[in-house]
Amino acid sequence: MDQTLIRQIVEAALLAAPQPLTLAQLAGLFPEDEPAPAGSIEQALAELQEESANRGVELVEVASGFRFQVKADVHAWVARLWTERQTKYTRATLETLALIAYRQPITRGEIEQIRGVAVNTNTIKQLEEREWIRVVGHRDVPGKPALFGTTKAFLDYFGLRSLDELPPLAELKDIPELEPQLPFDTLPPAGVANAAMAHDLAEAGADADDAEETPETNDAVETTTAPSTDEAGDDAAPEHTQ
Repeated sequence: MDQTLIRQIVEAALLAAPQPLTLAQLAGLFPEDEPAPAGSIEQALAELQEESANRGVELVEVASGFRFQVKADVHAWVARLWTERQTKYTRATLETLALIAYRQPITRGEIEQIRGVAVNTNTIKQLEEREWIRVVGHRDVPGKPALFGTTKAFLDYFGLRSLDELPPLAELKDIPELEPQLPFDTLPPAGVANAAMAHDLAEAGADADDAEETPETNDAVETTTAPSTDEAGDDAAPEHTQ
């Protein structure tokens, strides 16, 4: 099969798909009696990445596969196409997410011990409904508290292939605030991600580490998503681990 046709098929599939596609899924587009030659799909992806260097979109690999996304330097203009309201995530929500991302697996009680305040049940619920966190197990102690970790959806949203790509907290203290991530209806979320997450999550994680020395703040950080319920503050009674 002609390599140009293979590249066109791969490109069209990535543009049409509502989510990232893996190499296996791309290979599955070709019939068994005429499969894509070995290495041809990888070559097509490399060619598409090179071709997008001077375009407004780029081809990236995230945890769930490959996707096209709007480049960070043009997303401010493209963002005017979408009118959904911006969801405001409070500092408490970002600190909770940061602790789960950087210290997973972690229990709710351990998060509360680090932050020095109770974790609102709605905070955990909101992050689970956003599909950014999930229960990955239970701590082998009395009460068997749930252990939380991040999901592939979390990695995809922030443009990461794996947790190894999370920026070290120490390197992110002085990064200026950037526009948050922009989700799309027809294209996957724009990968403004690393820089925005670097500022928001890493700063929140650093704040959480310093929670015993500084008072908690509920300053909200905006991120554009479909409408959802705002996190409403911290519970009065913390969950305790034994």
